[in-house]
Amino acid sequence: MAKMIINGQKVNAVQGGLLDVVSPIDGKVFTEIPRGQREDVDLAVKAARQSLSSDWGNFDPLGRSRLMLELGVAILENLDELADLEMKDTGKPLATARADITVLARYFEYYGGAADKVLGQVIPYLNDYSVQVIREPLGVTAHIIPWNYPAQMFGRSVAPSLAMGNACVVKPAEDACLSIVRVAELALEVGFPAGALNVVTGLGEEAGASLAEHPDINFISFTGSNQVGVFIQQAAAKHAVKCVLELGGKSAHVVFEDAKFGPAIAAIVKGIVHNTGQTCTAGSRLLLQASIYDEFMQELGKEFSKTRAGTPEMDLTCGPVINKNQFDRVNGYIEKGIAQNLKVVAQGQIADGVPADGYFVTPTLFSAPDHTSELLTEEIFGPVLVAVPFKDEEEAIALANATDYGLLGAVWTENGGRQMRMAKGIQAGQVYINGFGAGGGIELPFGGVKRSGHGREKGLVALEEMSTTKTIVLFHGK
Repeated sequence: MAKMIINGQKVNAVQGGLLDVVSPIDGKVFTEIPRGQREDVDLAVKAARQSLSSDWGNFDPLGRSRLMLELGVAILENLDELADLEMKDTGKPLATARADITVLARYFEYYGGAADKVLGQVIPYLNDYSVQVIREPLGVTAHIIPWNYPAQMFGRSVAPSLAMGNACVVKPAEDACLSIVRVAELALEVGFPAGALNVVTGLGEEAGASLAEHPDINFISFTGSNQVGVFIQQAAAKHAVKCVLELGGKSAHVVFEDAKFGPAIAAIVKGIVHNTGQTCTAGSRLLLQASIYDEFMQELGKEFSKTRAGTPEMDLTCGPVINKNQFDRVNGYIEKGIAQNLKVVAQGQIADGVPADGYFVTPTLFSAPDHTSELLTEEIFGPVLVAVPFKDEEEAIALANATDYGLLGAVWTENGGRQMRMAKGIQAGQVYINGFGAGGGIELPFGGVKRSGHGREKGLVALEEMSTTKTIVLFHGK
């Protein structure tokens, strides 16, 4: 059984409560985690505050850098163990789980390398003054992590915060937190001081809500649903706390008649079945120019029908979805599409031999006559792709933007002018041209517009989000 990490100690919940952890592979309980509550969150925040005023606060940027780089090495040294935990928690295929842990290590390498390279600024001012702007940590930062990429999201959120000298309190999703707890243990093993990194497990409505509402935090990072994001922002506003929110997407591939079919089809299939479609940036809409619609869909259907869902050790295209609620939700959308007379162009298969009670969903490709179905506007969060035709650039931009979300988009065309017109016209935080990165590399600023949230993660801009500026004005006379 995993334990929470508070003030450098492995602890149970104060009230002693436990939560079952259910495997998405077979629907069975395989371990327990502490059911953290308000008291546990309070202890974690106090530990973080104390660490800021003592051990962790005394680390200079170079010291933070070295510790973070050591943690990155430790993660890679324990890759097999961490990938196994990630697989058990989420049902990811082996290759995907290993890739996620490798990316986690890369976050600590990247931000560890940047920790001692954050520069200030000198501002020309009046002759009698010297003015400098320095960057300082925000203080205690709260990180509420989703279940779809627990390891990756932990690195994405926590690494830049630690690099800037903040102390962190992490509340991982109750459905998938084992890899996060183990990484926090590794952080202690490589020398992170007590209180610098705390992990409180528990339910979102209990531990998560208590953390978001805590009066002594200075920042909130949240990735999850739009509905919970609204609550997070309201909680942050009560204490004038800044937050960065990533709240999902309904990303579109826009394919023009001059596109190269092969690379586009490969990226489109991978972009919707990767992680079983449980990705905020999943390319869940396909906008095809009418002149190539039938031909492209025929070729796409051939590739889509090759997708397979299976257990992690089978290492197929995708695994199960995370839980029973998600299983019912995704299948409900598939049933709704069929009821609305959307055409099923192709379906993948569920591999033979998977547990009968596992949460395996059949990957499904639909064709729609227009953009009116909610399957084209609502985030399904599963391996379901819907295609619709368009006539020209103007209609393509209108359809790409015909959703409340704005996280990512992709444009497939060899026309250079059209590439830039489309990139500028699509309302999204990232736009790919003749490619699809599903969020892109660690170096690339990432975040959404509209109801996809606000603020930016990844890249050096994340260091700015995780810090604040102080302007020092010195009067020295002539």
